[in-house]
Amino acid sequence: MGFFDGLKKVTGNLFGAGFTEADEEFFDELEEKLILADMGMETATEAVEELRKLVKKENLKSQDEIKWALRLILEEKMSVGDPELNLSTKPSMILFTGVNGVGKTTSIGKLGFQLRRRGKRVLFCAADTFRAAAADQLEIWANRAGCEIVRQNEGTDPGAVLFDAIQAAKARGADVVLVDTAGRLHNKANLMAELSKLSKIMDRECPDAARETLMVLDATTGQNGLIQARKFRDAAGLTGIVLTKLDGTAKGGVVIPIAREMGVPVKLAGVGEGLNDLQPFNAREYLEAVI
Repeated sequence: MGFFDGLKKVTGNLFGAGFTEADEEFFDELEEKLILADMGMETATEAVEELRKLVKKENLKSQDEIKWALRLILEEKMSVGDPELNLSTKPSMILFTGVNGVGKTTSIGKLGFQLRRRGKRVLFCAADTFRAAAADQLEIWANRAGCEIVRQNEGTDPGAVLFDAIQAAKARGADVVLVDTAGRLHNKANLMAELSKLSKIMDRECPDAARETLMVLDATTGQNGLIQARKFRDAAGLTGIVLTKLDGTAKGGVVIPIAREMGVPVKLAGVGEGLNDLQPFNAREYLEAVI
């Protein structure tokens, strides 16, 4: 079984026993299915129009040929940025953003575990000091993953926690610092200001460090995920997406318009709660599961 086998195969019934040819009815139905798969009207319409032209140009007839062409078109739309994490310096910094409940803390825990297995010394920074028990939850994951953690009391300035974590990383020779951040403050302006402040602290204290700013996105949120991505892009700048909850309830198509509109690649994907259930994102495998 592949990593994305839990995804709904959103176009499967279009290529069943009843498929005879790629006529206008077929293209109309396909566009509707892509919209229902959370790809959004604009992305779905664009993809189907490109498929229509490719089918005509290459005289594609069979199910397999048309599936191949659709996957090729969608894969091209997702080919933005570098899907690999940049861990080229010691320490490297990875800032995790996203609304509450999307799986930030578990994603940090699972990534920390996997980096530890690769022989890296990993430090967690509990910079979400606004949510009750956030640091406690991160510490549980740190213990499970075998990682160190820097934390302070609830209500502490997140910037102070980040400063301490950077100093600890330098002193202890940590390879990677994974930074948890608040998913919700009093309003959007406060959230943007807080994330901007954390970014400035990293600029000042470790200006030459490789840095990732990852937004964690729940795959079941559909087009709301695109709205979230825009907000966090404006607040912190994004280098990548971590897509979580890609199980049997997720259609997952929202990653395509996010990549297409914002030029931000999906870097990691999660399908469960286990320590190994977070993997580097493979666009081809993902699209094969969806299609």
